[in-house]
Amino acid sequence: MENRYDVIVVGAGHAGCEAAHAAATMGSKVLLITMNMETIAKMSCNPAMGGVAKGQIVREIDALGGMSGLITDKTMLQFRMLNRSKGAAMWSPRAQSDRMRFSEQWRLTLEANPNIDFMQDHVHAVITENNIATGVETGLGYKIMGNAIILTSGTFLNGIIHIGEKQFGGGRMAESSSVGITTSLEKLGFESGRMKTGTPPRVDGRSLDYSKMEQQDGDENPGKFSFLKTSTRLKSQKPCFISYTNSNVHDILREGFEKSPMFNGRIQGLGPRYCPSIEDKINRFAERDRHQIFVEPEGWETIEMYINGFSTSLSEDIQLKAMKQIPGFENAKLFRPGYAIEYDYFPPTQLKLTLETKLVNNLFFAGQINGTTGYEEAACQGLMAGINAHLKVKELDPFILSRSNAYIGVLIDDLINKGTDEPYRMFTSRAEFRILLRQDNADERLTELGYQINLAQKERMDDLDIKRNQIKKSLNLIKNKSIEPNAINNLLNEKETAEINQKVKLDKLILRPQLTIRDFIPYVDELKEIDSEILEQIEILIKYEGYLDKENQMAEKLKKLEYYKLSPDFDYHQIKSLSIESREKLSKMKPENIGQASRISGVSPSDISVLIVYLGR
Repeated sequence: MENRYDVIVVGAGHAGCEAAHAAATMGSKVLLITMNMETIAKMSCNPAMGGVAKGQIVREIDALGGMSGLITDKTMLQFRMLNRSKGAAMWSPRAQSDRMRFSEQWRLTLEANPNIDFMQDHVHAVITENNIATGVETGLGYKIMGNAIILTSGTFLNGIIHIGEKQFGGGRMAESSSVGITTSLEKLGFESGRMKTGTPPRVDGRSLDYSKMEQQDGDENPGKFSFLKTSTRLKSQKPCFISYTNSNVHDILREGFEKSPMFNGRIQGLGPRYCPSIEDKINRFAERDRHQIFVEPEGWETIEMYINGFSTSLSEDIQLKAMKQIPGFENAKLFRPGYAIEYDYFPPTQLKLTLETKLVNNLFFAGQINGTTGYEEAACQGLMAGINAHLKVKELDPFILSRSNAYIGVLIDDLINKGTDEPYRMFTSRAEFRILLRQDNADERLTELGYQINLAQKERMDDLDIKRNQIKKSLNLIKNKSIEPNAINNLLNEKETAEINQKVKLDKLILRPQLTIRDFIPYVDELKEIDSEILEQIEILIKYEGYLDKENQMAEKLKKLEYYKLSPDFDYHQIKSLSIESREKLSKMKPENIGQASRISGVSPSDISVLIVYLGR
């Protein structure tokens, strides 16, 4: 180890890996400290990346120059684009991953970066001087100094695992919890809380009867996450399977409720609302006689299967007894039971938009320590914390994404301004500008920004320039291409849309809801030469042109509010025309600008008007 590092990253989960990679790639000397070098980027729960809104986040990470997308592409088993039946703003990529290869690939990627050193140890305290983080203390007695510290502790802070009436310390099954950091931070004045999450049992795939389940295959033409042309697509895929619970399963599960840590009060932390345990589902939705169970492979070669939808903290005997009533699971053998885990987190309203803490300079939090759930949410926070820690150390301007820039901007803005008392999960509905923030255009929104801060490589900018030129050229071609009635009316009849009686521009026909751009490929030779992804983006630009213009106008109005800066020392109590609640909230949150102030719960539009007038705007 060196005497001093630019950035010290504590924890090597998804947040820690992205943080270390970002800071080191930008030029900082980084130390990555983890309690176990064998579990770097371990997929603690579902062996999958992406999903609704989460897939957009992974593509944004990739566009900026992060690694989650590339590593997912290298290790995926199956790819599906979700919500194809809905509008383009809802399309969300999702990949089933090889759990072991994903972790291995992340470790090899980090080891290949000469700016990263590694240490296997347990951090139990943050060292500060005059409210500035200057280093960490470890369990082995080391005091390691750093110019910036990033804490990405996941579910390990005072973690407690629950299985029925059993409970024991741990951050993951068979891994010890992290003790000391919470106390260290509370002594500095930080407020902490408790949250809960859970994971399903894993079973021996050889003991399942897949003939009794529905097979769920990947897309016929699988996509990928990374925008880099050098990242390849899957040539073969592994299937997943779907089964269902039934009344027998539910009755057996209810037998365990009396000893359930969820129902008898032993678990105090709030769990994720949108990923409930199986006992929570049958309790909250008692009218439903079945729930979906997804059977997902853990890797290309392993026989271990992940039972998605069966997250539970009931006793092992109840878990197995109930599971054997699910079609296809009659002879199921448990590899390991499901469990719940409680852990400490720190309400994210204590952070700045850079993810630096307000109380202690040069100290950053990222991932589940901020109250989020999910690999993707953690990874993007790690990326932003790594970027901003590097910039802070080098005395450069901070890097902040707005709500109209990226889902990452929405997530961080939500956390900082609204806080969360339950595990935060990203959804498309959280974004006001989701037509702008599509998964297909993340590179157009963000790659240039990543390149400007020396994170995204020139190769990415070159790929983006080629893509932009292709879109511009192809869009001009389509807008200037006229179609004769006798060439297209048969297609229009077939698609049950009105015939044309004179020449019509191709883009006007594509606007019709009954038609897609691909319908015209047999009739327009020029379309055959255009890449399928470019065709898809052109169709979105044509069909959504009015909506895109409207969202762009709204985004510009929002940006104007961001320009009105507010001092962290501003005394809101002197403005008597603000409501009392507003004065209290603004004084506590210390927003950096009017836009941020407008999104704080309890601050009304009239309060914002008062602030704008007071500032002489």
